[in-house]
Amino acid sequence: MEDAAKPAWLADGDDLDEFVVGRDVALVEFYTSGCSKCQAMEPVLGNVARETGVPVGMVNPGDDLPLVERFDVSSVPTLVLFEDGEPIASLTDGFVGGDELVSFLEDHEAL
Repeated sequence: MEDAAKPAWLADGDDLDEFVVGRDVALVEFYTSGCSKCQAMEPVLGNVARETGVPVGMVNPGDDLPLVERFDVSSVPTLVLFEDGEPIASLTDGFVGGDELVSFLEDHEAL
């Protein structure tokens, strides 16, 4: 059984596609290894997943370079909200707190 409170680690674009397909909503963080803001986001994402029930995935676009262009990742962390498998919104502000992230989900009617 998948633990909704912990972000799912996605290896590549295929894993990402599999993660978002079939879910009403999903949130994916694009991160890079060694990024301190990205590492600080992990517990926030876990808390938001637990609080909201929105599944969260994490993928390193450096491991699958076509993801950079596909999702226009120009900085990390980048958060992309998916609805019915399609990206509908993104946050590229770097680190965001839990309240701000929940507001982002509410603003896009993901909750």
